[in-house]
Amino acid sequence: MTVPRLNAPDLGNTPSTSEIITRHLRDAIIAGHFGEDEPIRQDDIARQFNVSKIPVREALKRLEAEGLVMFQRNRGAMVTRMSEPELAQMFEVRMLLEDKALRLAIPNMNEETFARAERICQEFVGENDVGRWAELNWELHACLYEPAQRPFLVNMIRSVNDKLERYLRMQMSLSAGKERADHEHREILDACRAKDVERAVRLLDEHIAGVCRTLFEHLPQTPT
Repeated sequence: MTVPRLNAPDLGNTPSTSEIITRHLRDAIIAGHFGEDEPIRQDDIARQFNVSKIPVREALKRLEAEGLVMFQRNRGAMVTRMSEPELAQMFEVRMLLEDKALRLAIPNMNEETFARAERICQEFVGENDVGRWAELNWELHACLYEPAQRPFLVNMIRSVNDKLERYLRMQMSLSAGKERADHEHREILDACRAKDVERAVRLLDEHIAGVCRTLFEHLPQTPT
């Protein structure tokens, strides 16, 4: 049976309803509008978007796969809470993956890489929106790793950074975190420009470890 020709719009590049809801919920969780362990009421979200609960549940399932929410029996979807040991492991994974990416990338870096990185650094310094700091932070790191020509590795690094983004926002807004990040980024960039792989990797490790340490100093203490 031949399918009749339909006058259908091209939906190839149009985000689905669940994708739109996913993006809004992800941004809200990362920005701290939902607290850790706070339930996300599917009825409320569906009402706000004027949709059924089906695309909301699809969105929450995507966020569960990203590690931002978890489903609990009789409670529904909850914003995840990371313990200090879990956060420490995430930063450890960051080091392992990002060290490898940087080692592979430095030999392939060129003036276009460095010019792009400098532009991102300049935008980062002049940006007053806390929400943009973490985005620009990732843009800079991605700029340094993309010359490795390992898209799967860079996507893995992005996935880890997405899980940590709400904590990175917190860290950069405290204890001159933005200024420190800018200084350390420029040191790493200088080492990359000099093709000094060992120094660049050492500086990157110190940068990631410093972020983790500062974050732990300001995390609220969990009652025992």
